[in-house]
Amino acid sequence: MLFYPVSNPAKIKQRIIDAAKSKAHEADEEREAVNFSFIDASLITSRLHLETAINQAILAESQGSLRTKTVHSEILFALNPTNNITEAIRRYGVSDTTKALCVVQIMNSSATTASISDVEIKMKKVVNGSIVSFDELAKLTDWNTVEKYHKLGNEVKEKRDAQRARAFIDNVAVSSVAMKSVMQ
Repeated sequence: MLFYPVSNPAKIKQRIIDAAKSKAHEADEEREAVNFSFIDASLITSRLHLETAINQAILAESQGSLRTKTVHSEILFALNPTNNITEAIRRYGVSDTTKALCVVQIMNSSATTASISDVEIKMKKVVNGSIVSFDELAKLTDWNTVEKYHKLGNEVKEKRDAQRARAFIDNVAVSSVAMKSVMQ
C-alpha cells in the first residue's frame, strides 16, 4: 500500500529499531506489529520497480540466499544500486523525514491466511497517513535523488524532455534491481 502524507515516520522508525533490539518474549508482539517492509516511496520510480524488488527478495528467501536478516529488509537491499546493506536501509527505509511510504508485507505459505483488509488494518495501526492509489507514485518520486543514487547525471541530461528522462531513470532502476542478484 502507498501512504501519503505520513505524519509519524520517526515513530515508525523507532518502533522498528526497538523491536529489532529487544530480546524479550514480549517483543514478539511488537515485532509482528511492524513485520512489514517500510519503503520511502520518494525513491520508487514505478510499480514495476517495487514489484521487481519484492520478487527478488522472495526469490532470495526461497533459495536460502538472503543477504539481510529478513525478506522485508531484503526488499530494501534489492532497491539499492550498491551492495551496502546499511546504506540500503538508510536510503530506502523509513526515515524521520519520509513523507510517502510504500508498505509491503510478505507472508510465507505456512502463515495463517490473512485477508487484504486484515493486512490493511495492521498497516493502519502503524502508519498515520492516507492510503492513496499507486497512480500517485510518479508525483511523489524524487527523480533527482534517484538519478543521483544511480549515478545517471550525464545520461539523463542527454534526454530531450522530462518524460523521456523519467522513463530512462525508471528503466535503469528496474534493470538494476532485476540484475542485482545476477551480478553478485
